[in-house]
Amino acid sequence: MGLVKSEIFTEKQNKISQLAKAFAHPARVAILQHIFNTNTCICGDLVEEIGLAQSTISQHLKELKNIGLITGNIEGTSVCYCIDNTKWSEMKNTLHQFLNQDILNNNCC
Repeated sequence: MGLVKSEIFTEKQNKISQLAKAFAHPARVAILQHIFNTNTCICGDLVEEIGLAQSTISQHLKELKNIGLITGNIEGTSVCYCIDNTKWSEMKNTLHQFLNQDILNNNCC
């Protein structure tokens, strides 16, 4: 498999791709839903709630944090995660613009 040459794509195309990656695994979707449903920062109950190993949860949290959808704050010996409201709004706007495109030519096969 070849390397992805992200530099040949626009900044917007790369951003949409990174955002879509956040939803490419059901565990990340479940983590985001849990954070939204609890309406507070999540510290340690994700392993129990999601049912995956701590190391697996940590990898998914890292992915979500790397694209900025969640932030992590250290509280005692735990890292607590919250939705980054600004980044979440930006993501919604970016994906809305992309998904709301109209088909210009309906003469496709």
